[in-house]
Amino acid sequence: MNRTLQLGNRTTKPINGFPRVAQKLASDPDRTTTIFRRFDQLSSRNLLFLEAELAELEALQKRADEDDLRSTDRTTIECHSDWRKFEQYATEKDLNEDAVHPKQAERLNLALKIKERLSEYHEALAVHQVLLNAKAPAPTTVNAMRNWFLGGESGKIQPRPQLWGSSATMFDDPNDLVALRVPADQDRLSGFILNHFGRFFATDSNSDENSAHISERRLATVVAITSSILSAILLFGSITSLYFVHNPYAILGMLGGWTVLFAISVGWLTNAKRDSVFAATAAYSAVLVVFVSGNLGGVSPPSSVVLGN
Repeated sequence: MNRTLQLGNRTTKPINGFPRVAQKLASDPDRTTTIFRRFDQLSSRNLLFLEAELAELEALQKRADEDDLRSTDRTTIECHSDWRKFEQYATEKDLNEDAVHPKQAERLNLALKIKERLSEYHEALAVHQVLLNAKAPAPTTVNAMRNWFLGGESGKIQPRPQLWGSSATMFDDPNDLVALRVPADQDRLSGFILNHFGRFFATDSNSDENSAHISERRLATVVAITSSILSAILLFGSITSLYFVHNPYAILGMLGGWTVLFAISVGWLTNAKRDSVFAATAAYSAVLVVFVSGNLGGVSPPSSVVLGN
C-alpha cells in the first residue's frame, strides 16, 4: 500500500478511539493490517530480569547442594534420591502446623520456585524469538496505517492521532512493529508495482473515505504475469540477439552481459537467496552456452576462441 491506499472494508463508522482502531486493524480481508508493537526494549528487559532472578536461584541451589554434600543425615540422603520421600518430608507438619523438616521444606520451596521461574523464562524466550523471526510488515502498509492513525487523511488543520497518551506513538518506530500476517510476496517487484500502480488494484470496499482496499490476489497475479514476461524476455531476447551476431568476441561479451543482467534481475526483483541466485544464473548461462556451442547462429569461431565442443 502507498500513503493513500490501504486494506479494509466499508463498515459503519465506529466510536473514535480504541473501537475505531480495532476495526481498522481487523477490516482488511487479507489481514495484512494486523500490525502491533513488539516492545523489544521491554521484552529484553523482562528477559534480563528473569535471567537475573534465575541466576540468584541457581546460586541458592548450588549453596544448598554444597551444604547437603557435607551432611550425613539419612533424611537428606533419601531426599536426594527419592522424590516421594523428599515431598513427604518437606510437607510433613507437626501439631502446630510447623514443618517437621524445615530444611527439606525450604529445599522444596526453592525447587518449585525455580520450576516456575524457569518455565516463565523459557516461554518468554520462545515467544520473543518467534516475534523477532517474524516477517516485518510491508513498508507501504506501515506508511498507510501511520498516515491514517495520525489523522493525515482527515483534512483537518490540526489532525489528532486516533489514540492519545503514550499510545499516540504506536507507529513511530517501524523496527518495533510486527504483522501477524504479511503478504505472501514482499519482493521489490511487488513493492514497485504497488507503489506506482496501486490505484489499479483498488476495490470498491473501503473502510475510510480517503483509503481504498488493495486486492492482494490481484496484485499477486499481476506480479506473477510480469515476472513470467521478464523471464521470457531475458531468455528469448538473449537467444535472439546471439543468433544474429557473428563476431565471436561480441558473442562472448553478450554472454557475459546477459548473464549479469539475469543475475541482477533475480537478485533484485525476487526474494531468492544467494544459493538460489547462483543456481539460477548457472542454469541460465548454461542454456546460452549450449545455444552458442551448437553453432545455431552460423558462427565459426577462430581457433583462438573456443565457445564449445
